[in-house]
Amino acid sequence: MSPAKPPRIGYVVKRYPRYSETFIVNEILAHEAAGWDLEIFALRPPVDTHFQDALARVRAPVTYLPGSGLKATDFWQSLEAASAELPGLWAKLEAARGEAPRDVHAAVHLARAARLRGLTHLHAHFASSATSVARMAARFADLPYSFTAHAKDIFHESVDPADFRRKLREAAAVVTVSDFNLAFLRERYGVDARRVARIYNGLDLDRFPFSAPGERPPEILAVGRLVEKKGFSDLLEACAHLRDRGVSFSCRIIGGGDLEAALRARIERLDLGAHVCLSGPRPQREVIERLRRAAVFAAPCVVGSDGNRDGLPTVLLEAMALGTPCVSTDVTGIPEALRDGETGLQVPRRAPAALADALARLLSDAELRVRLATAARRLIETSFDVHRNAARLRNLFVRRSAPDDALPFHRLAEAS
Repeated sequence: MSPAKPPRIGYVVKRYPRYSETFIVNEILAHEAAGWDLEIFALRPPVDTHFQDALARVRAPVTYLPGSGLKATDFWQSLEAASAELPGLWAKLEAARGEAPRDVHAAVHLARAARLRGLTHLHAHFASSATSVARMAARFADLPYSFTAHAKDIFHESVDPADFRRKLREAAAVVTVSDFNLAFLRERYGVDARRVARIYNGLDLDRFPFSAPGERPPEILAVGRLVEKKGFSDLLEACAHLRDRGVSFSCRIIGGGDLEAALRARIERLDLGAHVCLSGPRPQREVIERLRRAAVFAAPCVVGSDGNRDGLPTVLLEAMALGTPCVSTDVTGIPEALRDGETGLQVPRRAPAALADALARLLSDAELRVRLATAARRLIETSFDVHRNAARLRNLFVRRSAPDDALPFHRLAEAS
């Protein structure tokens, strides 16, 4: 489904760019490759020290919406100025009931920019503050909006079910990134989640050529933020098991985060300094090169004590695409890609001994590595091609942005 003139989409995110959100950059690049015109709106500036190499290829301009340091006088002056450009704004402010003032302020600026620049649809990533701003801006500017829900924004203890339900009801379209998420949303929110679509995050497979892992040094690689949900403390315990069994290996963990000091202390306590290296964040090109060389990729994900968890880690898909055999757990959507004994090895959560067993199997069995890696690449090509998956998302944008619906945006959902 391809219109003569594609909609002009405003992408709304909390921070841009963000090192851990390669899936957003992949998606934007796929839209641009299809000839679509996008603009990016971020609620906050970046704070990371490293970024994806692919950022240099993004053509979409980036606008940072106002937020921090907001004064009451600035807030009311912004509303007064915007009311001349956004008909009925004062009446529409009912949509801002219960929202944070900084998000309302950002939404007013986004609505004005959308009108001025001829945007026809707003799409937010994550159902938290970015979607709050997109929802209000869409109401203020009489536009449709949609959002993609991932994991923390669905499962974290801070999620307000009433707020999430309101977003589901008013959105023209909603996407989530796994069948697990889809089933959860439909069970929890019932009829309000009836239109949620599952579209996997994808990869530009040209950037991830496959190589068989038959001959690789015995390195275990893990990549991710150093936070509880990544399960890296379990990986360290598994490494201690491997050492005690006399397995020859090294383990490198790439990423930074709040648990760095605690993980370094555990490495010292377990006397793993000769086996385990914490490398900190690294540029994406270096991560890809290390993925290509590693014998095993480990993603021992867990559900955090606050409910936070991974959806389906992009780096796991990258490892599978490149031909690196993977070990992971059954958290949320991971089993949809990593099928135990077929496209990887699955172990129970928080089970370091079982994790060590799986790692040892892959380190010692080249034939198993090749068999799992080959099947994993086939699955990635079938289900996780970003160009194919982004095309599905564009179809949603087209259907929900069509002007002949003759309904205000917040009633499109009722009519679908």
